[in-house]
Amino acid sequence: MIHFVAVAAVSPGDTAWVLISAALVLLMTPGLALFYGGMVRSKNVLNMIMMSFLCMGLVTVIWVLYGYSMTFGSDSAGGLIGNFDYLGLKGTLDAVTGAEGSRIPVLAFAVFQLTFAIITAALLSGAVADRVKFGGWILLVGLWATFVYFPIAHWAFFFDGGKGGWIADRLGALDFAGGTAVEINSGFSALALALVVGKRIGWKRDPMRPHNLPLVLLGAGLLWFGWFGFNAGSALMSGQLTATVFMNTQVATATAALAWVAVERVRDGKPTTLGVASGAVAGAVAITPACGYVNPMGAMLIGLLGGSICAMAVGLKYKFGYDDSLDVVGVHGVGGLVGMLCIGLLATTTVNPAGGNGLLMGGGAGLLGKQVIASGATIAYAFVVTAILAVVVEKTVGLRAERHDELAGLDVSLHAESAYDFAGSSAGVFAGVGTHRPHDLNEEE
Repeated sequence: MIHFVAVAAVSPGDTAWVLISAALVLLMTPGLALFYGGMVRSKNVLNMIMMSFLCMGLVTVIWVLYGYSMTFGSDSAGGLIGNFDYLGLKGTLDAVTGAEGSRIPVLAFAVFQLTFAIITAALLSGAVADRVKFGGWILLVGLWATFVYFPIAHWAFFFDGGKGGWIADRLGALDFAGGTAVEINSGFSALALALVVGKRIGWKRDPMRPHNLPLVLLGAGLLWFGWFGFNAGSALMSGQLTATVFMNTQVATATAALAWVAVERVRDGKPTTLGVASGAVAGAVAITPACGYVNPMGAMLIGLLGGSICAMAVGLKYKFGYDDSLDVVGVHGVGGLVGMLCIGLLATTTVNPAGGNGLLMGGGAGLLGKQVIASGATIAYAFVVTAILAVVVEKTVGLRAERHDELAGLDVSLHAESAYDFAGSSAGVFAGVGTHRPHDLNEEE
């Protein structure tokens, strides 16, 4: 990611690719809504989808008002945060980017980066599915974007000749498309959020299976499709590096899908559709930071590691007792960490001369050390600040849904709607759609 300076001309081809990529990344949020929506119980599917669509609206507004400026304004605090020179996108209408060879309008980059902020906020919803108030979620998203996402994105994405964000421009850690700001950030923010909100009623006791696996697979397919914009669009131009990133994204995602179901086959005896969908997402997550620094064989290894490690990591919530409903920690947090560390091992300057060589590619341990520092700092900041914000929201407007609302289902309780209308038939009673058994309201946690 780059900083902007005025240049003479815009490249129509590069601009078109970045705008197409922005549209692809924006499509990922409805894809995520379907992916998450299919994974929850039928009584909460609309609420799950609504949480993602809320992020599309709210994050857009605050990005224009001050988020872009906080993220990409000139550094004003030793690499920690941008200034407020671009409030309301002031001064960006006629500006063109020029650093690192890119020639696109600033607004093209701004809308591309906006879509990153949207989906990162939406990812958090998976950790607290089935149990948060909608009003509390709205406040949390606004606070989290302001105090967690914008600062970390500044650290990782803002370049200004050694005076930009401290991870990318001062430390020199590599992160092509968001291993820190998007993946590790969302994963460990989700962990903090799940701990503060607490476990779902009946967790570990009641079956909480996905209610619609075809919806999950459709969502995963849209995420896979959109990820080409997420990763290859981050080159900010159309060329050889972009093609390499595109191929690496496909290779790692495909390999991870196979690796996850292989783990399931060995561990559980049967591969699952939920597993192949989750594996694909895990592979896309793992290759995100490394896609512009490794060759296709490196991408395959990253996919193998990402798919298999994440398949095992999702079970940690049962061992340690945190209810990460839809495995944001195990997939995004762990997957992002795998990708960041693999850069330190597998990066090669034959792919990107602006990067470096990893430990296994003829370089020393220096790059790996930088990746560890960047990842560790992101984990610590995201976890601590998110926990503080979640407590503030819980103590003010409230974050955890009322017990009777959670038991009845958030679709009916919070939105007065049901995803599936079985009125006039007995199917709705047995499916539990828009209804609840009378004794549920007296159920003990």
